[in-house]
Amino acid sequence: MTSTYAVLSEGLEKRFDEVHALRGLDLAISEGTVCGLLGPNGAGKTTAVRIFATLTAPDSGTATVAGVDVVRAPAAARRLIGVTGQYASVDGELTGRENLRLFARLGGLRGPAGRARADELLDRFGLAEAADRVAGTWSGGMRRRLDLAAGLLTRPRVLFLDEPTTGLDPAAREQIWTAVRALSAEGTTVLLTTQYLEEADRLADDIVLIDRGRAAETGTPEALKARIGSAAEVTVAGPEALPGAAAVLDRLTGGRPVLDEERLTVGVTVRDAALTLPQVVRALDAAGVPVTDARLRPPTLDEVFLRLTAPTKAPTKEYAT
Repeated sequence: MTSTYAVLSEGLEKRFDEVHALRGLDLAISEGTVCGLLGPNGAGKTTAVRIFATLTAPDSGTATVAGVDVVRAPAAARRLIGVTGQYASVDGELTGRENLRLFARLGGLRGPAGRARADELLDRFGLAEAADRVAGTWSGGMRRRLDLAAGLLTRPRVLFLDEPTTGLDPAAREQIWTAVRALSAEGTTVLLTTQYLEEADRLADDIVLIDRGRAAETGTPEALKARIGSAAEVTVAGPEALPGAAAVLDRLTGGRPVLDEERLTVGVTVRDAALTLPQVVRALDAAGVPVTDARLRPPTLDEVFLRLTAPTKAPTKEYAT
């Protein structure tokens, strides 16, 4: 396998009884990058991470981490990776320092080397002041940073972060994001699974959208957004104007306008780069649609996600025109 990929899989298959979790998953993640692994619940994200982390064996296919086959040489692969799951795994009855020293010993860092590495990471993650307090008294954000520090004790070449900021407030989430950016800048490859689309947009160099156990789409956040075009959004004066606005946008774009009755907005994907906002406004005015706001904007990653992963339930009501 080529050494330019930190994580590589070909044709990964995995079943759990009747559940076909992975259906030929192909991934190729370049060294030193942050890759966001996104998809609906049950798409296979966590199963893929567990296979790469040697916690689950695939039924078929191949998977390598830093060039090491995770099935044929799992012990060697484990020496090259770090894993942080959805929930902090620290011991609440130990202090922060004791937690890291314990994880250091488990990772083969003993004596002065382990203690020095633990102290280094406590300082790096802004936890030195609280290091000798019992971790059970720490905030959720502090425990997640401690968990992330534990995953870095052995200086892994590849770090798997499975929804690392679940349940954190915005300030704590920003602290984790800062740490992830620093790791990537230092050359660590990060595979990030997350339900927060803003998180992937802010952190990921590349994104893989997994749907039904396969890689449905791949690319940079900007490339994926460009793939579905821009978005037109119109705010109308009252609910009675929504169908008229939807009809105008459908005629202009050939898209499927989505109405939000609560916000009094109509949105639609625009694939024609030549369409301008003045054209939209003139068409609405000619149709007698009372509008309070109109704009053309790039799509959000949330809109990309909803469009490309075929969700089972749309967030707003869709009207035929």
